[in-house]
Amino acid sequence: MYSFSYHQRVRYAETDKMGYLYYGHYAKYYEIGRVEALRNLGLSYKSMEDELGVMLPVLSLESRFRLPAYYDENVEIKTILTTLPNKMIVFNHELYNEANKLINTAEVKLFFVDMKSNKRISCPQSLLEKLKPYFE
Repeated sequence: MYSFSYHQRVRYAETDKMGYLYYGHYAKYYEIGRVEALRNLGLSYKSMEDELGVMLPVLSLESRFRLPAYYDENVEIKTILTTLPNKMIVFNHELYNEANKLINTAEVKLFFVDMKSNKRISCPQSLLEKLKPYFE
């Protein structure tokens, strides 16, 4: 299992009239978690696209709201891979408030696409090599 945590402060522009993180912004937090989890492995979305010619469109997103996140709160975005990717990669996200209470969970499924052919492909070998040690 691979897990990585990143902190993101809730900005005023992301809140609704109640001072809560607006529900439509949670997907951005999941993306931040995915991008930073891959960066922690030594890969970036940019390098996957520019160097490998691989993009990762979202297939599905399922989210569960438990408690609100508030303006100026420093939210922990925990990103977890429980299985090695194959044709699809599944990111599980857990968001925690400053009191370390679970406020949101999500599962985001993405698949790998060759940018030249626009066809689905298997996970790039370079990503698999970086993830394998976490699953041994």
